[in-house]
Amino acid sequence: GDGRAPLRAGEPGPPGLRAAAPHPARDPGDLPRHLPLRPRRRLAPLRSRSHLRRAGRCRRLSGTDRLLMCWWAFTGLTHILIEGPFVFTPDFFTKTNPNFFDEVWKEYSKGDSRYVARDTATVTVEGITAVLKGPASLLAVYAIASRKSYSHILQFAVCLGQLYGCIVYFTTAYLDGFNFWASPFYFWAYFIGANSSWIVIPLLIATRSWKKICAAVHQSEKVKTK
Repeated sequence: GDGRAPLRAGEPGPPGLRAAAPHPARDPGDLPRHLPLRPRRRLAPLRSRSHLRRAGRCRRLSGTDRLLMCWWAFTGLTHILIEGPFVFTPDFFTKTNPNFFDEVWKEYSKGDSRYVARDTATVTVEGITAVLKGPASLLAVYAIASRKSYSHILQFAVCLGQLYGCIVYFTTAYLDGFNFWASPFYFWAYFIGANSSWIVIPLLIATRSWKKICAAVHQSEKVKTK
């Protein structure tokens, strides 16, 4: 429309004008290597948000929950690391090169000589405690931190197991004569003092968990009736 003749192939255009040449197809090997990282960069904010959510859950834990986590971590590690070696080391009292755990049980045996004699009831109670209640206690730490729905049921069950173990422990000692300590000091310090925590604290936790479970069941029943 402006009077100019169309350009032919191979002819140079007027000054200031360049014909648009099609881009040659790139070989896949020529593509920038950083391209596959773009989806990862897009996912980075999502991952950071998930970490913030987890951190927020931990910050929202009450002081009671934090204390419970400390208790369950302590009791779980005690069951596994302290009571476990006693169960699986029957010759701890006669070993020529005793380790730390052997010395611990030699000392505790001054308050209860049934551990040296490998009393079957005592070994059974300690075996169940180390194999079952130890890992379950550590699982309770995770359940509280993650606010799992089974948290209170798990805590209640483990507390019942601990209370049952203490009842068997003291009852069998009474039935067998109640004279397994070297002196009154070891009776009160080891036999009574070292085991009283696993009576008082599990009783308190079991009561709390029972109330929480009952409240949750009552709330669900109210929702169903609406």
